[in-house]
Amino acid sequence: MLELINIHKTYEGQPLLRGISFSVAAGETVCLLGASGSGKSTLLRIVAGLEEAESGRVLWDGQDLSGVAAHRRNFGLMFQDYALFPHLSVAENAAFGLKIQNLAAGEINKRVAAVLELVNMQGFERRRVTELSGGEQQRVALARALAPRPRLLMFDEPLGALDRALRDRLLGELRGILHRTRVPAIYVTHDQEEAFTIADRIILLHEGGIVQSGAPEEVYARPASAWVARFLGLGNIVKGRRERGEGGRGVVETEFGVWEVADLTEAGDGSSAALLVRPGAVKAGEGGNRVRGRVADVVFEKDRFKIVLEGGFYFYAPQALTVGEPVDLRVEAECLA
Repeated sequence: MLELINIHKTYEGQPLLRGISFSVAAGETVCLLGASGSGKSTLLRIVAGLEEAESGRVLWDGQDLSGVAAHRRNFGLMFQDYALFPHLSVAENAAFGLKIQNLAAGEINKRVAAVLELVNMQGFERRRVTELSGGEQQRVALARALAPRPRLLMFDEPLGALDRALRDRLLGELRGILHRTRVPAIYVTHDQEEAFTIADRIILLHEGGIVQSGAPEEVYARPASAWVARFLGLGNIVKGRRERGEGGRGVVETEFGVWEVADLTEAGDGSSAALLVRPGAVKAGEGGNRVRGRVADVVFEKDRFKIVLEGGFYFYAPQALTVGEPVDLRVEAECLA
């Protein structure tokens, strides 16, 4: 289906995209996840044909799209601001792309009815979009993108202007629609929860390059670096130095003491190590790797408490602790780098 090969782009003389290569398979939703300025939206605009890469190729079914105008690529694009026409009705907005295709009136009416039902907006056909809520406007924008039966759908932070409850509901609906229609999609966001909910595959961008790619559960379980773990909010990053322990086993010297790490790849070479301690990987009992400190803050989070120690180390507990209370924890650590 879609394939990007070694895409490069600069902005104001600085590299923005550095050799980006990935593909999107039939029916697959790929999420481009990264901080602001990581090149996500620019990459989407290059795929859409709204910007040109300085080098590299964009292919569809093996055909190079260089020189193919945006309106001839048959790709759908949705933005955060919806970009609806305020003077048109819901049905007229949904029909806009179909009229550009010069379809017959009967076919237009048929497709508009089908896509409005798909996005649960049947009965709103004659309403002006200015009379709709933000969530309803987003549904109309999706209907307009789907009506021309695009080969690829692209979403640029489409839910960023909505409140969290509405965003979560629409995200689930959008995921269901994409799975039912089997339209391949690229979804751009800086929100980790959105990415893990919507994506079949996540591509993490940092400083213009891909730092990790994989299914959401793979990325969550095996972050490729300390930056990935920190960006995704997976837990505490503890830095240390590899040393050789008793019997030649590998250990890491950290600010909390000497820790044993099961997946340490090299032992005793004195090189730096980055360890991940997930906030749920805190156990009761003696022995093992220890973290000692005093409680600095307690935050209630739904069905648990986030306990923050002096220095920033945090973990989750079923019950609140008292600020200033000393703690002695047994933790499990994963080696990142």
